[in-house]
Amino acid sequence: MIRIYPASSRFSADHGWLKSNFSFSFGEYYDPDNTQFGPLRVFNDDVIAGNRGFGAHPHREMEIVSIVLAGELKHQDSIGRTAVTGFGGVQRMSAGTGIIHSEVNPGEDEVALLQIWFEPNERQLEPSYETTSYDPQQMVNRLLPIVSNQSGPNVAHIHQDLTIYLSRLDAGRSLAFTQEPGRRIYLFVIDGEIAVQGQHRLTCRDSARITETPMIDIESIKDTMCLLIDLP
Repeated sequence: MIRIYPASSRFSADHGWLKSNFSFSFGEYYDPDNTQFGPLRVFNDDVIAGNRGFGAHPHREMEIVSIVLAGELKHQDSIGRTAVTGFGGVQRMSAGTGIIHSEVNPGEDEVALLQIWFEPNERQLEPSYETTSYDPQQMVNRLLPIVSNQSGPNVAHIHQDLTIYLSRLDAGRSLAFTQEPGRRIYLFVIDGEIAVQGQHRLTCRDSARITETPMIDIESIKDTMCLLIDLP
């Protein structure tokens, strides 16, 4: 089954310094029929103004991934970690038993990022933080793992049975992904346009939630950057 969610179906929030689009219930947006997809709980598409951000605030029992698309994001937390991440960088924070952190834009230009939350497959973990970087050239016309419970070069480790991939497809190129029984696929178009199974068109910021589809074919109509999550 393939369910398409146009970008326009997301909940939009504009706080001046922060512009967000929520794919799932979050903050002031609540839809009892759209709270999560498997362990995927939050998928926020954020733009933060220069020298603004989220002040210190707590989290518990959540795996939080931030993928920077443009600009820079500064993280600081209660376990002593500080890092600045730009395009090609990924942050993974395991809130575990509890952590306090801030995320701010340290520069003058806007920062654009995807922030993705997952329920962990283990509870009462010690809080931890990790930042990794990937070479954008390595995702050209292939799926590049950037976050996973499986180890790999430049792959951030997450406490859940999932893998996040990025891909930059040239126009006319295609990918095939095998979906194992009982698994879910979340597909998000960062920019460009693709066709899934030759018929479902997705453009910039559209998404698809895919189940019970043994082989998933993705063809780029235009040069496209997309994200794919394989999860239980």
